[in-house]
Amino acid sequence: MTEAALGFHDFVQRWNSLSELGTPKHHRDIARWLETQSQNGNRRMLLMAFRGSGKSTLVGLFAAWLLCHDPNRRLLVLAADLRLAKKMVRNVKRILERHPDTKHLKPPAKDRDQWGNEQFTVVRPMELRDPSMAASGVGGNITGSRADVVICDDVEVPRNTDSANKRAGLRERLAELEYVLVPGGAQLYVGTPHSYYTIYADEARAEVGEVAPFLDGFDRLVLPVYHEDATGKRRYAWKERFGEAHVNRIRKTTGPAKFTSQMLLQPVNVAEGFLDVDKLGRYDAELEYREALGRAVLTLDGVRMASASCWWDPAFARPRGEGGPPGDGSVVAALFGGDDGRFYLHRVLYLRVDPADPDSEADQQCRQVAGLLAALHLPAIHLETNGIGRFLPGLLRERLRKDALAASVVEQSSHTPKVRRITEAFDALLADRRLLAHRLVWDTPLIREMREWRPDGRYTGPDDGLDAVAGCLSAEPHRFDRSAQPPERRADWRGGGSVVAPSDWDL
Repeated sequence: MTEAALGFHDFVQRWNSLSELGTPKHHRDIARWLETQSQNGNRRMLLMAFRGSGKSTLVGLFAAWLLCHDPNRRLLVLAADLRLAKKMVRNVKRILERHPDTKHLKPPAKDRDQWGNEQFTVVRPMELRDPSMAASGVGGNITGSRADVVICDDVEVPRNTDSANKRAGLRERLAELEYVLVPGGAQLYVGTPHSYYTIYADEARAEVGEVAPFLDGFDRLVLPVYHEDATGKRRYAWKERFGEAHVNRIRKTTGPAKFTSQMLLQPVNVAEGFLDVDKLGRYDAELEYREALGRAVLTLDGVRMASASCWWDPAFARPRGEGGPPGDGSVVAALFGGDDGRFYLHRVLYLRVDPADPDSEADQQCRQVAGLLAALHLPAIHLETNGIGRFLPGLLRERLRKDALAASVVEQSSHTPKVRRITEAFDALLADRRLLAHRLVWDTPLIREMREWRPDGRYTGPDDGLDAVAGCLSAEPHRFDRSAQPPERRADWRGGGSVVAPSDWDL
């Protein structure tokens, strides 16, 4: 077989034959997919396969195969840190040295300086400035580098995805790869998700401002450890090594969240957040206000609203970079209680101020709050007076008078620790699936806060939305269940009581 005719699948088979190893089916599937993508000229690829599947080994073989077909190619391996990237480079070097179809690519002894552990250059006809293959950590300096192929091997790991700032930094670094790739260059991402907001997600996360997935347009191959049909029957990808007993042992050892993420390749919060967003309902309906027989009636999708609460947790609300405390947000939440016993989180408004507006920051916020009260027919608002909220009640009342709104301002000072306040507010309602959120709420940062918040004190991200909603829930009046009929009055078993005596006299 000539070098030009050697396909990647055959290249892998010949490598395994050196060690008298077979090629498992999922390896054959990956090999054929990579070969097809390469032959079809696809330049954007994502390979996700369960932990322990051997995907990095196959990608190393793929890199060697690319150099075998075109020694002038320049490959850059990017990993979460330089150590992991160098591991891939060393693996490819070993393949080139031992594979029967690539031994000619190793430079002679006099050029041994071209054969390093961090980068190497094969024997090639062209004289190029960049090496044949180089390693870099995702935080390394790749400015000035040029590559025909960039392999992003496990660039996402727990330590660079455990906060919104770190995830944003990772995306920013990966976006620079467009300046490294030559025109027509290819990118191959290989990894497993470590966050619900993973770079590998196939859907945009609207609550963090995404309008498209980070790897939008990439051709994907996703190989979980097993596929499960509608009847619950499982088909294992590598039954010889990852059979039912071994897979169940992994699930028990690592926990359901990490197993789902790393073995089933479904983005979840590996930190196992306390607030389960999957138990939060969703609705699209808007409020309907009408008056009947002199009484106001407010309904939501046919359900009559029996109560309402609104809570404002104020802060400076300056845009980032304008001098405001980082992470602090000024948030107003509006909640309605229905006759059906459920609670409807109708709006969560993250207030923003415009430095160019002639009104003060406080006046701008009060204007937005008054608009929300009017739009939702809210009779009152609880205003948390801790911190900067001390001077806001008067300003808000003045704004309501100007707008002719008959809404009360209830000053509230919170003394309960925030963790306890959030836990007690959400716990029972989520467990009972009695809390629903409007579709607009699902597009706010509140959903991210719920996914990532933890009650053990290790969460350091923003929780302003959670605090405002918890305030709403705590302000909701207790409503007795009116569905049960009072029992029939029974005779009093105790002695005494009233006695009716007969009388036969006339008055």
